[in-house]
Amino acid sequence: MVSFVNIPHGKSHPLGATYYPEGVNFSIFSKHATRVDLLLFDHEDDATPSSVISMDPDKNRTFYYWHTFIPNLKPGQLYGYRVFGPKNPTTGDMFDSDKLLIDPYTRGLAGHKIYSREAAKSPGNNYGKAMKCVVIDPHNFDWEGDSPIERPYSSSIIYEMHVGGFTKHKNSGVEASKQGTYLGLIEKIPYLKELGITAVELMPVQFFDAQDAQPGLTNYWGYSQMAFFAPYAGYGSSDDPLEVATEFRQMVKALHQAGIEVILDVVFNHTAEAGLDGPTYSFRGLENKAYYMLNDDKTNYLDYSGCGNTLNTNHSIVKRMIMDCLRSWVTEYHIDGFRFDLASVLSRDEYGEPLKNPPVLWEIESDPVLAGTKIIAEAWDAAGLYQVGSFIGDRWAEWNGKYRDHVRRFMKGEKGMVSKFASKIMASPDIYMDPMREPNRSIHFVSCHDGFTLNDLVSYNNKHNESNLENSRDGANDNYSWNCGEEGDTNDPKIHERRLKQIKNFLTLTFLSQGTPMLLMGDEVRRSQQGNNNAYCQDNELSWMNWDLVDQNADVLSFVKGLISFTQGLEIFRIENLLATSEDIDEPHITWHGVKLNKPDWSVNSQSLAFTLLHPKANEKIHVMVNSYWKPLEFQVPLLDQMSWCKVVDTAAASPDDFNSIEKGVKIGSNSMKVANRSIVVLMAR
Repeated sequence: MVSFVNIPHGKSHPLGATYYPEGVNFSIFSKHATRVDLLLFDHEDDATPSSVISMDPDKNRTFYYWHTFIPNLKPGQLYGYRVFGPKNPTTGDMFDSDKLLIDPYTRGLAGHKIYSREAAKSPGNNYGKAMKCVVIDPHNFDWEGDSPIERPYSSSIIYEMHVGGFTKHKNSGVEASKQGTYLGLIEKIPYLKELGITAVELMPVQFFDAQDAQPGLTNYWGYSQMAFFAPYAGYGSSDDPLEVATEFRQMVKALHQAGIEVILDVVFNHTAEAGLDGPTYSFRGLENKAYYMLNDDKTNYLDYSGCGNTLNTNHSIVKRMIMDCLRSWVTEYHIDGFRFDLASVLSRDEYGEPLKNPPVLWEIESDPVLAGTKIIAEAWDAAGLYQVGSFIGDRWAEWNGKYRDHVRRFMKGEKGMVSKFASKIMASPDIYMDPMREPNRSIHFVSCHDGFTLNDLVSYNNKHNESNLENSRDGANDNYSWNCGEEGDTNDPKIHERRLKQIKNFLTLTFLSQGTPMLLMGDEVRRSQQGNNNAYCQDNELSWMNWDLVDQNADVLSFVKGLISFTQGLEIFRIENLLATSEDIDEPHITWHGVKLNKPDWSVNSQSLAFTLLHPKANEKIHVMVNSYWKPLEFQVPLLDQMSWCKVVDTAAASPDDFNSIEKGVKIGSNSMKVANRSIVVLMAR
């Protein structure tokens, strides 16, 4: 081990490890540290550093930033920090010089295969089982002119997916060494393209702690962050952190070449350090009371994330880290947008109180580097703060959880839902009351990673999470699901038929509703999790994309492709203003009906609704009849002049008659039409 003296002092900016041809500048924040050592390592499993650089508080500290410059270091150098200071729970200080600490700004981590979460929890030195930071040159990649796509929401189809799970199954057809990797995803881009996807929303790829789960299980979803700036190494086909960063960029570039945007699901509400009994690997050991919200006596963490701690996001240091992180993903990785997990946490002050004008959220909205990106809020948190419809700003889009719930409840046959259902069809004006708000900033979905898959939504009344080893305490209890007559797998052909209709009903509504649709990975082929509605810890075939389903459920896949192609080819589904409700204007508008024209039934007992979409300038006219009742209903159909109605969608029909292009649609000759029980029919004028 070598100790360095008389080395250049370095500079406080930029934070992290910054590579220059002459060497590397290191800078890290710690206000109350009494001493900071930079440790260099030769190998990821080294228990002893090859060099130790002790920073002089007089020469290597500017304000609260500790910094040094090491000549001749190259990308690939491994490093970490040893930080000394008080450990006093009554003051909120949690320094532990026995622990190797991760640089919050590191662009890469090595050692995920030898890392031990338990060693980071237990007393004593953990160097041999700790993650090591990696010096990375973010500019060492040929983008070949690539840049973020900046597609408007109005022409976007979002596909929420898990990078590993998409190709990890042995039947994926991907080369074995690339299964479950960034490179494996590249091989499936033609599938996404043919499906009609314009944006992938990747579940967490910020470096997470896969060991943050019950013993014997894995944190598969990745909502347990360790390093916000670094791509997760477990999705690399190589163990070399430099190659992992390169492969991530290759994936982004390939998706862009196919016209597909990349949106990251980012987690800035908590970290993997959890509560007081959690590991110390970075933030806790650097400046606990800056990075986290603490209770009044500083002895414990406020928990608005449900994960043991809450990031103090409106603290100046944490806010700067978040902004620097988002900018780095855009400038260094060409990311097109971000979905913010439990975004309402970012609206809380250091005491946990909601702020009227949260600094970090306004800064994200107004930042010029992020100006062309999509910013999407999951506008709630785990402590009951629910801000769907009231999230701040002019640019923020939101996951519309109310759409999911109200559409599920109406199609399930619940009474008293027709008005709420109608509102969701037209981008939820009952929630988003600002008339100037772009309706496409409502990101609507029937299913997402968190909850039942679409297939399970129609197959289970109750969650079945026993395999998570938490006695089924985890996962939502209110799923508004309906098993169609029998729980789980069945041999009853009538139940099969009923489930298939419901699946096609939900898909039809997803792509016909105003707003931006989001499809969950595998819903297009009826992927099932066997009733598990919280499969965060199931890194196995329960969660992975089963590619055999592409052939087994080719009828549903064909139906989804047809729907996306149909809606994306029409102007009325790409408008950027709320549909008008008056027929006396020459603008896109909607007219409501019941089984009788112009007589919608808004009563508590209503289980049917029809509506006509018109875009006069584009000469587009669509009529939709929705029957969630248990019996067939006869609907009146509007009269047409010099045109005929053609049936495009009939969710009660067997494939391929469930969807027909407008050119092949069957003409409707009468002024009424019987719609089967629990089904939807879509007509278009030709």
